[in-house]
Amino acid sequence: MSRIRILANDGIDETGKAMLEAAGFEVITDHLKAEDLAVQLNSFDVITVRSATLVRQALIDSCPNLKVIGRGGVGMDNIDVAYAKEKGLGVYNTPAASSRSVAELVIAHMLSLSRHLHMANRSMPASGQTDFGKLKKQASEGNEILGKTIGIIGFGRIGQEVAKMALGMGMKVMATDPFVKNAMLRLQIHGAERIEIPIETVDMETVLRQSDMITIHIPKSDKPIIGKEELSILKKGVLLVNTARGGVFDEDILLEGLNSGVIGGVGLDVFVGEPTPRADLLSHPKISLSPHIGGSTAEAQENVGKELAGLIIDHFGKA
Repeated sequence: MSRIRILANDGIDETGKAMLEAAGFEVITDHLKAEDLAVQLNSFDVITVRSATLVRQALIDSCPNLKVIGRGGVGMDNIDVAYAKEKGLGVYNTPAASSRSVAELVIAHMLSLSRHLHMANRSMPASGQTDFGKLKKQASEGNEILGKTIGIIGFGRIGQEVAKMALGMGMKVMATDPFVKNAMLRLQIHGAERIEIPIETVDMETVLRQSDMITIHIPKSDKPIIGKEELSILKKGVLLVNTARGGVFDEDILLEGLNSGVIGGVGLDVFVGEPTPRADLLSHPKISLSPHIGGSTAEAQENVGKELAGLIIDHFGKA
């Protein structure tokens, strides 16, 4: 059997790469542009991607030697999964590897919005020496998150990680998910006994009406989860965070809600127009921004690489 060749087109952590090479696979980490993939990918048995590379039906059809598609991360919106499986390809992702990192970013955005850190970090370099008192007054109008209700839309791995952190900070947790009726959250504090907390999910409208803060963790949807109708029932001053997919919040409605005061602030890690998000979002004073880095910590990258490598090794071990 010839040596299995893997194209890690969006990169792979060194630990995962070393695992694959130790198993006898050849790993290439050169990034191929979309127009070159159809020609060059056919010399590989496996392609691994993150969110940048698209693996659509046309590419799959042009590469009959391809056997496995691996996605380092949770969602697989950039892969025609059903078609690939119909063609007999193995399709794998790593849903657990980056959950903690994404959840921590959600909490970071919420804290930033609650204490106006995003505003202070924008304003102080430009006018901190001349308007320090004014900036201090603006940033002093924040709130603690203790006792606030966090609404979690999508209660899978990431949503449950967010819930654990929120509970640890004294927040009330309310979650909705059509596929999860209830969940048992297991909190482990270092050196302490494990605590188990049951969470029963509720309907979407209850989350929208009663939450002080809302975070969303669902795959890409046909229509925005928060649009014009949902805006009308949100709790006044609610904080929203999106680290899931661009478009799950209607961006026009976000701006309308921010400008009217219905929405108190928004944390965005993902955007409809990536890699060129719209300027009115990037410049809005009530939006806390990050450039799609939810799962991009050193720890998550290593976990993703190891999990993906293990899945690929197992696939060919069973073949």
